[in-house]
Amino acid sequence: MENIMRIGLLQCDDVAPELIAAHGNYPAMFEALLAPAAYDLGVTLEWQVYRCLDGEIPTDIEAVDAWLTTGSKFGVNDGHDWIDRLEGFVRDLYRAEKPLVGICFGHQLIVKALGGEVIKSPKGWGVGLSNNRVVEREPWMTPWQEALDLLVSHQDQVEVLPDGACTLGGSGFCPHYLIRVGRCFLGVQGHPEFRPDYSRDLMNLRQGLVGDARVRQGQASLSGRIDDAVMAEWILRFMREAIAVR
Repeated sequence: MENIMRIGLLQCDDVAPELIAAHGNYPAMFEALLAPAAYDLGVTLEWQVYRCLDGEIPTDIEAVDAWLTTGSKFGVNDGHDWIDRLEGFVRDLYRAEKPLVGICFGHQLIVKALGGEVIKSPKGWGVGLSNNRVVEREPWMTPWQEALDLLVSHQDQVEVLPDGACTLGGSGFCPHYLIRVGRCFLGVQGHPEFRPDYSRDLMNLRQGLVGDARVRQGQASLSGRIDDAVMAEWILRFMREAIAVR
């Protein structure tokens, strides 16, 4: 029998209109990210996309095997109704021990929904390639490595973890970069779905917000090695393990 994993993508943003023709939208980015890892693991992925930014919040937590939350230009503290409703859905998932992986905004959403704290970092924007050290090794972290270097674009950061959470990796700039909450939630501040050309174009688009000096630093970092393939395999292995323990 075919090994199928159904993933519900909680889409919290669209790629900017100026960039979408060149780079596509976020659902396609995540499908492209996870497809090679799924092939290597012998898993067929089936996707269901929910446009949470348009108020399409799922009502059935069992509609898929695992959930994945995208990043967003919005912040978890912005007070939008759809974000508040999505927080409630995240709490429902956690109570049911349903697997969820949060990316950037999704990472922060997990923390806020479960009682932690997310702030606008006084360190300013994180853009380009972020360098992080993995401080805890878990069974799903295969292939294992002590570094986790991913592309980023964020101003908010996790400041206080919720109960039941542990930090798995981070840096001086972003201490709670990779976290696990309980057995079923995983969050990462980085964007494994980003490609360097998209990161470069996004920095150019946001230059007025991010600042010239930080954009120059971010652009210069893009020649470094990116651990997107490693993170993709970790995500699928984490999901598979979390599904198995329910």
